[in-house]
Amino acid sequence: MIGNSFLDVSLDPGELSFLYGPGVIGPATEFRRLDAIRASLLDPNCAGPDPVYGIVMDVARASDLPLLRERMLLYGIVAYAAGRLGEEPVRSQGHVHAIAPHSGCSPPEIFEVLEGRAIIYGQQTTEDDPGECIAVTANPGDKVVVPPGWAHCVVNTDPAHRMVFGAWCDRQYGFVYDGVRQHGGLAWFPVLTSADRIEWRANPSYRRSDLDAHAAREYPELGLASDRSLYRQYLDDPDSVRWVADPRRKQSVWEDFRP
Repeated sequence: MIGNSFLDVSLDPGELSFLYGPGVIGPATEFRRLDAIRASLLDPNCAGPDPVYGIVMDVARASDLPLLRERMLLYGIVAYAAGRLGEEPVRSQGHVHAIAPHSGCSPPEIFEVLEGRAIIYGQQTTEDDPGECIAVTANPGDKVVVPPGWAHCVVNTDPAHRMVFGAWCDRQYGFVYDGVRQHGGLAWFPVLTSADRIEWRANPSYRRSDLDAHAAREYPELGLASDRSLYRQYLDDPDSVRWVADPRRKQSVWEDFRP
């Protein structure tokens, strides 16, 4: 089992591919190649691990699938390679969630680090003025919520080790990359120092912005439990994460929400 995920899922020791235990089902691993994310990196011509990460969407106990489908929820797991992408750590290119047809909303997402150490970076928009920019450092068991409509990416902060996270997503998930690619990335690039620490470098394609970097926090306003994995919390109370697919359930929270 990977970390404290509750699900009987493991990683192939030599690859970024996932293996399912009895009673757990999921798709074949999809690999994100380096060429697919180059346009959003600080150095588009850099060398680095390839594939950058492996991803499986819609992982569940078979017995849980009917209710998950009814509630338009989907659980995904992603494994990031160790290494560097030039000066940057291994990361995703960044995107905004597309409007989900069933809700008419750009859905939020809950991340949970299962193995390694991550930063979830988010910014309010992909316009020239990115709005608020926030980088949240998360350790195993920490949860980070990206609110509706925000652009975001996930970073593996440790080039010596792989990183794995799980996430609750909208079942009609879709990714919009246009604004990120037009600016050659997000508003801030994570850069590794010679001591493998993360520093941040502003992307000059955006207007000047400030970056708020902080540790993961708890989310009592969203009803997230700090003592249980995301999947375990869903099993204990299927309504507790229903706002991922129906963000209007927490409309008052989103108005002043910050990750």
